[in-house]
Amino acid sequence: MKKVAVWGFSWVPPFAQGLVRDLRVRWALEEAGLAYESRWIDIDERNSEAYRSRHPFGMVPALETDGGTLIESGAIVHGIAEQCEALMPPSLRTETLAWMFAALNTVEPPLWNLFVLDQLHGDEAWTKLRRPGAVEEAKARLAALSGWLDGREYLLGRFTAADILMATVLRFIRHTDLVAEFPPLDAYLKRCEARPACQAALRNQADGYLRNAPVAA
Repeated sequence: MKKVAVWGFSWVPPFAQGLVRDLRVRWALEEAGLAYESRWIDIDERNSEAYRSRHPFGMVPALETDGGTLIESGAIVHGIAEQCEALMPPSLRTETLAWMFAALNTVEPPLWNLFVLDQLHGDEAWTKLRRPGAVEEAKARLAALSGWLDGREYLLGRFTAADILMATVLRFIRHTDLVAEFPPLDAYLKRCEARPACQAALRNQADGYLRNAPVAA
């Protein structure tokens, strides 16, 4: 890849900082040792014709390279991993893909649902009725994942692109103590977050938020 640019939101509220999905792309690029530029889109500008021509749904991330534009964090991380054996070892390619899909299709939906309930609708009466079921669904996935990770440092024994997706999914419920209820899972997430590439990606994203933070009236 040459002239890589990652699009993210210029600023989001504190509860969402460190959770927006462009973090996954930054992390993958950092792990792969690929230089990239950061480009920012204001949330209010995401429906503009100019940005919709880049991302039809007006979301982030979008990755721009000399070869064009790619959307969807999972697809982008996959594209980066295909060029980096450390993220997708040839001997574990199929397994890495399987766990990437598991992170996005099996684990993320119930965790994201809980995040939305708590952080976006927490003051609404109906969430009190829905939340116990949402927690139960999330814990079922967490328990199964914790069982798999018991005795393993990473999903496949060594760090791969699947761990980038899974760790960022688990971060969606950082406002709860659910991950901490499962020691193997808690240790796994902390291990992933402590990686220098993850820390660099978080700093890169946070620096953008800091530079673009709204000025108090």
